[in-house]
Amino acid sequence: MTRHCPALLVSAPASGQGKTSVTAAMARAHARLGRRVRVFKTGPDFLDPMILERASGAPVYQLDAWMGGEQDVRRRLYDAAGEADLILVEGVMGLFDGSPSSADLAVLFGLPVLAVIDGSAMAQTFGALAHGLATYRDDLFLRGVLANRVGSAYHAQLLRESLRPGIDWYGTLPRDAAMTLPERHLGLVAAEELADLDARLDALADAWLAQGPADLPPSVPFAPPAPIQTSVRLDGVRIAIARDAAFAFLYAANLDVLRAAGASLVFFSPVAGETLPLCDAVWLPGGYPELHLDALARNDALRQALHAHVDAGRPLLAECGGLLYALDRLADREGRAAPMAGLLAGDAALQPRLAALGMQAAALPEGTLRGHSFHYARASIDATPIADAINPNGGPTTEKVYRRARMTASFVHFYFPSNADATARLFLP
Repeated sequence: MTRHCPALLVSAPASGQGKTSVTAAMARAHARLGRRVRVFKTGPDFLDPMILERASGAPVYQLDAWMGGEQDVRRRLYDAAGEADLILVEGVMGLFDGSPSSADLAVLFGLPVLAVIDGSAMAQTFGALAHGLATYRDDLFLRGVLANRVGSAYHAQLLRESLRPGIDWYGTLPRDAAMTLPERHLGLVAAEELADLDARLDALADAWLAQGPADLPPSVPFAPPAPIQTSVRLDGVRIAIARDAAFAFLYAANLDVLRAAGASLVFFSPVAGETLPLCDAVWLPGGYPELHLDALARNDALRQALHAHVDAGRPLLAECGGLLYALDRLADREGRAAPMAGLLAGDAALQPRLAALGMQAAALPEGTLRGHSFHYARASIDATPIADAINPNGGPTTEKVYRRARMTASFVHFYFPSNADATARLFLP
């Protein structure tokens, strides 16, 4: 049975316009009004969902019609429509960037679009840009625009008066350091590292609510998805997952896949000096190991336990930051190096410029898994890869996948819902 729920996709003409700030402002504002808000992030981003989860008070999942497939997206929207008063979807990059783009997602699921435009360095051109976004595709419904980083009431007036008829004005957010979400080389600073995050989110919500009532957007129909079919179980399998400031890039959907297969998940912190808990399999996800070199280098107990685990032929998955930690040595962007776990012969160093970016599909012995790559590291690895990932968009990033015994290591962040059975086989003892 079709479900209906007010919904809005928040996009922009480009990255850096303030999509996350606006989505967070709306999510926090509606949540404060007692509404149940479910927020999603378009594409493979890890950091924005951490902020949006804090803003909305509910887990934030990714929506990607290629990485997870149309039915995965349909299922998440359908489930949310059954429990929420409002669905917000933050887009990725610019509205029409990428394949599939945020615009493709909006059209596929009938989502009205709110365009966030940084108005800090423009006046009447604001209207021309909004008009272009609204008319570029006939099948897209651009409901309205919000001007971000506005300097004054007069500035806001100029921007609003520049709009053509048919484009709603959603108001402004001001230029204000107290509302800024700080960034670093992989994107926004992680939510857990911002001690004043709630104050920033409340300031954003206050600014948005000060302009008038927080009305709900139009209701959107969401059709039911096809049933999930899986065959490989992980009943009784205990998976140890590194989770802390160095290993923070965990899709909530990935954890759901493991739990749905019957696995028992236990988390540990390498940065805090914890060793490997009793387990059958290990997952070292991505994150920022380069920011915690000393703490990781000091954890000899974990290093020894991981070697014993791999030597015993037990499964281990190391992704991106997990791969960097699995190597012999890692150097940060300033060139300071430290010994890592030494599970895979090689070393890596962080670069000042982006080293890899793009969707990836890797044909493994267990089955093909999809995911993405996004990192600043250059690695020299003394091993023969078992697979070379492919980029569906023909981009230059094509990561290699390495294997030692039952350890699988790659720069690819795998999206487990893309192939739940292949995922289960990776962790199956």
